[in-house]
Amino acid sequence: MTLQEAGIYLLHQLRTVYDSGEANAIADRVMESLTGSDKTERMLYKSNPISPEEEDKLYEYTVKLLRHEPLQYVLQEAWFFGLKFYVDKNVLIPRPETEELVDWVITLCRFPLGSLAILDIGTGSGCIPVALKRRLRKASVTAIDISEAALAVAKRNAANLGADVEFMQLDILDTTAWNMLNPVDIIISNPPYIPENNKASMDTNVLDFEPHSALFVPDNDALLFYKAIVNFAKSGLKPEGLLFFEIHEDLGPAVISLLESEGFSATLKRDMQGKDRMVMGRKVDRLKS
Repeated sequence: MTLQEAGIYLLHQLRTVYDSGEANAIADRVMESLTGSDKTERMLYKSNPISPEEEDKLYEYTVKLLRHEPLQYVLQEAWFFGLKFYVDKNVLIPRPETEELVDWVITLCRFPLGSLAILDIGTGSGCIPVALKRRLRKASVTAIDISEAALAVAKRNAANLGADVEFMQLDILDTTAWNMLNPVDIIISNPPYIPENNKASMDTNVLDFEPHSALFVPDNDALLFYKAIVNFAKSGLKPEGLLFFEIHEDLGPAVISLLESEGFSATLKRDMQGKDRMVMGRKVDRLKS
């Protein structure tokens, strides 16, 4: 099978389940990952044969894509903040709105960085702490997750991308474990926040493949993780410390109200799609207020 034949085969298969634009985009990503050649190179050498190993992978990838497995899981890679992360079924696929949250943190973080301590709660793939450490190299960055499998992925990404992040297996809902964490200047979290009753309206590629424990919360307690993290932050943040959340677009007022009721000032921020997706809380020094 030549490069051209491989591309035609893949595109023909993908068009049976994806619209033309999406099929083209996926096929291009797959062929580049498979061969290590961009579209221009593949055109120049379209008559060259692919190896038997590449052909086997092509068929394997095609089967997975036809059952709507996310491309990032198929290729085991996802780009975040200009960095290539390893991902698998044990972690959520990094999202663009989370990049915006990280960028907000970087924009607002205090100097000197050498004394800055950051904690990421529910780290998953490690995309948040790794991206922060790469940009704020002098800061001390710690990340926690309840999942041992997720932490293995996060550690792999930190090692691959040269980010010195401390990882700990810890359940933030377990208040008895909070004393294992030192006070920090910044807490950041993209916790589970999708109510269980939203499952019926979600895409198959999310519902069938991404880890539910990282996505969903009970219908009657959508703020489960936010309440725990805010409660922890009352002692886990240093004076004037900052708390950053990614949120469900419908939860903005509720998260703001939660923060303010616990003595934090709060700011709601929209993402590039115009949706309320980020909140910042500032720990108020009561002696100054």
